[in-house]
Formats: sequence, structure tokens, C-alpha cells
Amino acid sequence: MSWLRHHAHNSSSLSGNWRIPDAFGAPAKVGGLEPQRQAAFRLLAMIPVREVRPAPDQVGTCASVLEPLYHVLAAERLHGDDTTVPVLARGKIQIGRIWTYVRDDRPFGGPAPPAAVFYYSRDRRGDHPQNHLANYAGILQADAYGGYGKLYEPGRGPGTIVEAACWVHARRNFFVLADLTRNAQRKAQSLPSTRSGGRTPPVVSPLALEAVRRIDALFDIERTINGYGADQRKAVRQQRSAPLVADLKAWMREQRAKLSRANDVAKAMNYLLKRWAAFTRFLDDGRICLSNNAAERALRGIALGRKSWLFAGSDRGGQRAAVMYSLIITAKMNDVDPQAWLANVLARIAGHSVHRIDELLPWNWRSSVPASRAA
Repeated sequence: MSWLRHHAHNSSSLSGNWRIPDAFGAPAKVGGLEPQRQAAFRLLAMIPVREVRPAPDQVGTCASVLEPLYHVLAAERLHGDDTTVPVLARGKIQIGRIWTYVRDDRPFGGPAPPAAVFYYSRDRRGDHPQNHLANYAGILQADAYGGYGKLYEPGRGPGTIVEAACWVHARRNFFVLADLTRNAQRKAQSLPSTRSGGRTPPVVSPLALEAVRRIDALFDIERTINGYGADQRKAVRQQRSAPLVADLKAWMREQRAKLSRANDVAKAMNYLLKRWAAFTRFLDDGRICLSNNAAERALRGIALGRKSWLFAGSDRGGQRAAVMYSLIITAKMNDVDPQAWLANVLARIAGHSVHRIDELLPWNWRSSVPASRAA
């Protein structure tokens, strides 16, 4: 909350000059955006903020006003993921990245409200998540992206980050080999024609089918304890999930020994076995989820948005997009209409005391406005 401390010494309110940012990332098809998102972009351009020197960048100014939202990183457990975002650069399109970190404690009945924060970067270098999480200590649920590796190193300051792997990613590797339709397409593209002119018939791996069945059994157990307290979840997992996990490991080791190193099923098994500690950490900690779906859901809107705005107009446009997604997705996660929330907050923020800025966050907003205005 460094922003709050800075302004507390200078003023008792947020009254200040109005700055109007440039258009959001030069969208190619503004008409293709849904009305809610169009309204959100227009509202961002009306945010009343103080002059912040020496940083004249308008996105940075807006981010300063909205900094209280970023305390999502003060969480026991985070979901992390990233996706691509096309960026216009001197007449060509480059591929940037949007990173998200999501706090969602609802699966284990945690008291913290759900929230998401997004960051933009020009590339996917590992130093980006290391900078994003420089002050974080806790559990990180993510895929096996190598850029996270240094975050898990022992002795890291300010504290340890514990890796929790995603079983959905592990299952997906097997599911592709067990999916008849997708497998048929993959085989048809790679295998030669037969003498009769047809393609070699696809073969669905029985080992992949069995792996999917075993992993699905774990998810079946998880559905019965969703929303339970962390201790209850751990107890059920120790009783019901742990034996299944032990059997899965023994079965994979037995089958893996019979397969060649280049076999696709062997590669899927190795993905699990090489990260076994991270995959099985959920057995001893009821806060950990089996999947990283919370982060993937947060990024879903970006995949849909790419079909509407096509690309960000610049790096600054990508940064602006990250700010907007942080606001909109967090509001949605708290069952708050983003347009109604932004309109109300922007109408109040100029005269709102910095000492009560938390009232404007989505999870507190409903109780701070009359019901008729929040509806």
C-alpha cells in the first residue's frame, strides 16, 4: 500500500487534476467489442487522478490510483498463467504476453475475496514472473514453465514459494492420445497413405485411456470436497486420494519401463513423474487445488478479445489492457457488474478519502453504496 502511504502525507482526499489517457491500444474493431467492455474503456479515460511526477505516462498514473487492487499478491496461494497478445510495432505484429496472478480461496472456504492482477510484457523471459512475484511468499499453482524455476529455489528472499503443479495439464497430455477424434486427425496428418489410397487407421492408446481414468478418479473426489475447509479437504485426500495417487505412480513406473523414450505416452508419464513432489503436494495441504483453472478462466476473456481488437497498438496499449483486465475480471469474480462499479467509483473517487480507499474495491463496494445504485 505504498501509494496510500504516499498520498496520506499530502492530502486527505483524491481530489486532483483530470487526465485523459490515449485510446486503448488502437483497437482494430471497436464495434466488435461487447457493450460492457466498450463502456469500461470509456470510463478509464475519465479517471480523475493527481499529477504524478516524474512519470508522465498516463497508464502509470492510472495504475497509481488503482494500486490498492494489487494487494491480491498478499495471499497464501496464487494461481499463475500467461497468454499471448499481438502488439503492433513499426508496421509489423509482435507477440507480447499478458500474465495473470489470481487469488481464489473459495475452493477451501478461505475468507479472502477473489481477485486477479494482470501484467503485460514484450516477451516471455523468466525474469518477468520473478519481478512480478519479487515480494511474494506462499504457494504458486502454475504449469511447468521454466521461467518459474528460480522462484522455487531454496533460500529465496523474502520467503519461500512452494510449487503446486496442475493435474489438468498432466491429464491433457494423456487425453490428446486418448481422444479418438483428435487422435484420428493427428495420425491422418502424419501417417502415409495405404496402397488402397486410404490413411492408416488411428490407434487410441489404451495406456493413455487408463491414465485419464485414474486421474479422473482424483477429480471425482475433489468435487465432493469443494468449498470445505482446508483441514477437511486434507483429511479426505489422505484417506481417499493418497492410495489412488500411490497406485498411479506404481502403475506409471511399471508401464514406462516397457515403452521407448520417444513414445508419446512415455513423455506424458515423464511429465508427471519428474515433477511428482509438486503434483502430490495437494495431499498434505488442503488449500491447494488440483487444477490451475482459476488462472485459465481469468485469461479466457483475452482469448475472446483477440478476435475483437486484434492487437494492442503499442507496449503502452498492452499495459493499459492489463490494467483494464485487472479491474474487470476482479469485479466479475466478486459478482459485481464492472460497468456499474467503474461508473460509481469514478463518480466518487475525486472526493473520497484515501483512508477509506478500500471501500471502493469490488468486494467492499456493494456495502458502501445504496442498493438502488449498486443494482
